[in-house]
Amino acid sequence: QSQVVESGGGLVQPGGSLRLSCAASGFTLDHYVIGWFRQAPGKEREGIACISSSGENTDYADSVKGRFTISRDNAKNTGYLHLSSLKPEDTAVYYCAASLTDGGYYGCAYYPMDYWGQGTQVTVSS
Repeated sequence: QSQVVESGGGLVQPGGSLRLSCAASGFTLDHYVIGWFRQAPGKEREGIACISSSGENTDYADSVKGRFTISRDNAKNTGYLHLSSLKPEDTAVYYCAASLTDGGYYGCAYYPMDYWGQGTQVTVSS
């Protein structure tokens, strides 16, 4: 079964850091754009970061730019999202997703995302 699974969420104090992982199984991530999304209670899902299949191109939402870093290790078939300078408003369920690409990169909004994970909770609170 092809799937992506997130891990690494948890409770962290304001100003703290976390690293989320997105492990793919049943397929190789080499030809996929990876996206990270989040959804807070009562709010719509928000796309926050994307990375091209090669890792050369990245996009960030303004709400996380300069604080979050998306990366990938194709040899490990895994994507990552490093969260730093966390704020209470970053509290949400974080999802990773993967979208097949032809090797080009056309920006986050272009990709419909073929695989979605089940989400991992990130809670920022003192």
